[in-house]
Amino acid sequence: MSETPGRRPTPRFFWLWAAVWLFYMAGPIGDAWRQPEVWERAVGLAAAAGFCVLYLLSFMAARTAMRRSGTPMRLPEALLRLGLMVALATVLTLIVGESGLTSLVYVAVMAVFTLEPRLAWTVVLTAAASATALPKLVPGWDGGIDLTFAVLVAALAVWGVTRVVQRNAQLAEAREEITQLAVAAERNRFARDLHDLLGHSLTVVSVKSELAARLVRIAPERAETELADIQRLVREALVDVRAAVSGYREMSLATELASARSALDAAGIEADVPLTAEAADPDRQRLFAWVVREGVTNVIRHSEAKHCWIRLEHAAVEISDDGRGPSPRPGSSPATGSGHSHPDDPRPGGSGLSGSALEGAAGHGLAGLRERVDSAGGTLTIGNREGGGFVLRAAA
Repeated sequence: MSETPGRRPTPRFFWLWAAVWLFYMAGPIGDAWRQPEVWERAVGLAAAAGFCVLYLLSFMAARTAMRRSGTPMRLPEALLRLGLMVALATVLTLIVGESGLTSLVYVAVMAVFTLEPRLAWTVVLTAAASATALPKLVPGWDGGIDLTFAVLVAALAVWGVTRVVQRNAQLAEAREEITQLAVAAERNRFARDLHDLLGHSLTVVSVKSELAARLVRIAPERAETELADIQRLVREALVDVRAAVSGYREMSLATELASARSALDAAGIEADVPLTAEAADPDRQRLFAWVVREGVTNVIRHSEAKHCWIRLEHAAVEISDDGRGPSPRPGSSPATGSGHSHPDDPRPGGSGLSGSALEGAAGHGLAGLRERVDSAGGTLTIGNREGGGFVLRAAA
């Protein structure tokens, strides 16, 4: 993959950055060229050229490994490359003498670039020690601390570069993970919204179609009205789905109250529903619209109720019915089932279901609704209604 032009070199020409530092190999190469014997000249130049080419290829391979994974190249490959570099450096030094020790700088740099830190610094210190000791041991060599200093400084500089490359690779990996998590969260949000939208609409369509089928013979005009209402609901559902896909759909509490009244009536459930949404805080009405939609859907689907009540307060909405009430999932703790007080239930004598029994109480839609209420900083309580039935209450 190419990088942004103008910011840093593309991988195709990045080798030039490493090649520049081979300028310091001019000394050994010049000494090899000045050797009196032809074979010494040929061997020296070949060793110097092979060393430079191997250094560049190893540099590019190490950089590629760093960019891909943020870690050095595989140990066997790194050791093989370093071994070949040391062998060529040894041949070059035997031919040209002390100037061949310049290659120790490149060996130290490549060790830092290709090996894990402990092993790399072992090689660096060995190279520095060799640069210090060999001139003192070999007659005619001048020695000095310049080469030792160069080995250590070059190794430290490249060590800093490798840390930066590794941190950048880790940041890139973290950004990719964050992106994946964001995509997963958006999928969950869309799935939840689609469930809430279609679950309610299809439930009402199913109830109304059953009612229309019963009315076809005994009340044809009423059946035609129900069929027309079914067509309207289907069209509205299509509009809602398209809006949800676009991400622009806005819920209206007043609309949901009217829809709830119509759906409950079609299901043969006597509805006590507020005529307007004025009692609720305007800032909370969108959240309460989702609560009404999901709550009424569950009443129609699961409750077998005869009556349903919706109560609006400034900061809360409550949907209750006189049906069979919530039932915990098989295997859930009795403490989370019906007939046990829930500490979060604000109603006197109320009882609720907690976490593990929530989805089993009235379908998976309530789990999505709880997530929605929690994200708005509110609380969702479900439980038994006094006198029998189900209560769903959201406070924000």
